[in-house]
Amino acid sequence: MTATHCPYCALQCAQTLTPDPAAGVNVAGRDFPTNRGGLCQKGWTSASVLRAPDRLTTPLVRGVDGELVPTSWDVALDLVALRLREIRSDHGADAVAVFGGGGLTNEKAYQLGKFARIALGTANIDYNGRFCMSSAAAAANRSLGVDRGLPFPLTDLGGAQAVLLLGSNLAETMPPSVAHLSGARAAGGLIVVDPRISATARLTENGGGIHLQPVPGTDLVVLLGLLHVVFSEGLDDPAYIAERTTGVDEAQRLAATWWPARVEQVTGIPETQLRSAAMLLASASPMRGGSGAYVLTGRGVEQSSQGTATVNAAINLSLALGLVGRVGSGYGAVTGQGNGQGGREHGQKSDQLPGYRMIDDPSAREHVAAVWGVDPAVIPGKGKPAVELLDSLGREGGPRALLVHGANVRVSAPNATHVGDRLDALDLLVVCDIVPSETARSADVVLPVLQWAEEEGTMTSLEGRILRRRKAIDPPEGARSELWVWRELAARLDAPGTWDIDAARVFDELARASEGGRADYSGLSHARLDAEPDLFWPCPAVKDGSAHPGTPRLFLDGFPTPDGRARFVAVDDRGPADDVRGEAPSHLVTGRVLQHYQSGAQTRRVEELVAASPGAFVEIHPRLADRHGIAPGDRVQLTSTRGVVTATARVTDAVRPDTVFMPFHWADEANVNRVTNDATDPVSGMPEFKVCAVTVARVGSPVPQANSPFASTTEVPA
Repeated sequence: MTATHCPYCALQCAQTLTPDPAAGVNVAGRDFPTNRGGLCQKGWTSASVLRAPDRLTTPLVRGVDGELVPTSWDVALDLVALRLREIRSDHGADAVAVFGGGGLTNEKAYQLGKFARIALGTANIDYNGRFCMSSAAAAANRSLGVDRGLPFPLTDLGGAQAVLLLGSNLAETMPPSVAHLSGARAAGGLIVVDPRISATARLTENGGGIHLQPVPGTDLVVLLGLLHVVFSEGLDDPAYIAERTTGVDEAQRLAATWWPARVEQVTGIPETQLRSAAMLLASASPMRGGSGAYVLTGRGVEQSSQGTATVNAAINLSLALGLVGRVGSGYGAVTGQGNGQGGREHGQKSDQLPGYRMIDDPSAREHVAAVWGVDPAVIPGKGKPAVELLDSLGREGGPRALLVHGANVRVSAPNATHVGDRLDALDLLVVCDIVPSETARSADVVLPVLQWAEEEGTMTSLEGRILRRRKAIDPPEGARSELWVWRELAARLDAPGTWDIDAARVFDELARASEGGRADYSGLSHARLDAEPDLFWPCPAVKDGSAHPGTPRLFLDGFPTPDGRARFVAVDDRGPADDVRGEAPSHLVTGRVLQHYQSGAQTRRVEELVAASPGAFVEIHPRLADRHGIAPGDRVQLTSTRGVVTATARVTDAVRPDTVFMPFHWADEANVNRVTNDATDPVSGMPEFKVCAVTVARVGSPVPQANSPFASTTEVPA
């Protein structure tokens, strides 16, 4: 039996894998603080992907007839290296780009960043974590001085009297985590902000708390309104604010302009609900003798062109109540991808080096260059963030080649049809994957790599807990680790430095590179993590040889800012970039379903999950459906300025009458990212996935015009 962790989300539920000749491995839940032995449907069926009938096991190259054909590893790698050399010679090093993934182990995330910068010499590397945590990371860095999704163990939530959860449907995306909300629910203190009556919002029913159901895209206004109530009604913690923060005056001044009646006009949330939510949080705060309160944000509020401002507003609310840096209270962001945290800490982001060092910091460059054995001048500067990078592909002066590792951008990127056009404009597209995803099927070269139960490594959970991923079975013959792929390519490119393929030794190098950084892993190793499976970063090496215990809770003694104080960051609302209007009168919001994960490349290959959730759908309110002549089961077309998507109607009062909802796990005509907005947050580079304006029509019926009696209007539920 092998103790490891689930291959999907950042909850990283503990599993035990037992080899089985027929099934590959059998999966059982393992007792662990986050999941307490439980798993969701995806976790229980995770072994199915190991035996996917179309598992990639041999390299593929596109032949003269345009079809992908099998070849040997030597032929494939020689071809990739030759084309990379030619493109770099003709167009410069930045003509090659790299796109990584938040599912890669820490070791692979680290090695990929190193490979891009010193083997390829390119500044153009980013990863799909830009679509996940970038707004929360940017906000936390500028307010708290460091970004760790949850700066406390998840189990701390269990003792809370109140939890404000914005933009996260935990009951479907991370079901085992719901157990940690039981204390808040029992106290009637769970506050869920969501334009849908999601499975998580239903947890507030029967006295469990309050569901705030705002107009899509107005979450920032909700938070500004809550902060207004806290200050105007004397619910803040003046002593904490004076001792531990700076910048409150300007934040308070802007919040003063968002009185509850104005908030109701914009968001549709009744004044009484807003005041009740503020009072629940304040009553649970340490200043008032409560048992604890937390404010948590998720993608629903972060994937916005003002996502960073929204998270800063959430942090401002937490600071005003005196929650951050106190045991039993705090602010946190619910990380989505399995290694979304570690993936950005160690070099996949366009502006960062290992240890969460900034790439334009001379001392950071010098430290990392010494570990890599190169001159600091060799390391390129900042590259383009993901949306900008994808848009630049194949353009004049932009990258001519792209290497993709652990991502399916043809489905997962906003304005996906446009992204597909940019991929098609490349001279070379190389994809490492385990199955023929939509992106892999359009590549010039496909390299089959290892997955989860076939490799050693580490992952960093949403709490900043570093976990061991362990090999349980041998991979299929023909598949290789990305560590091996990068070593072979580095040799063919005459790259400087060393390129180990042993994950434990790569982790040791990562630890040295992270030393002294904000995300310091230098006191860790595979051997120590095997012996002590409950360690959180920062965990620095200690000069006297003793073992640092790790840091489960950040900020207890201060903030890693120049003055040791947290900063209020004054923010105000400007609305979504693509708001409803006459020709596009309905809000579209997107999200996940219980059975599927990310672009669905893995889960759409699991029979049990497909049987439970076989295809894309559009949730539409009965009143909106009636206006458009839509019945349950009809085909519905959603149209934005970027494209068209089609799916089956589900008529339900779980959505607002002015809103439709569609999950994003499907491809082709059912890929909702054909219509989502690629406008980005100016601070984080996060695209505005979560809300845009669309026209709704039954397939085969005329699209309603703005002056039609069947055209939708923006309404607030009664």
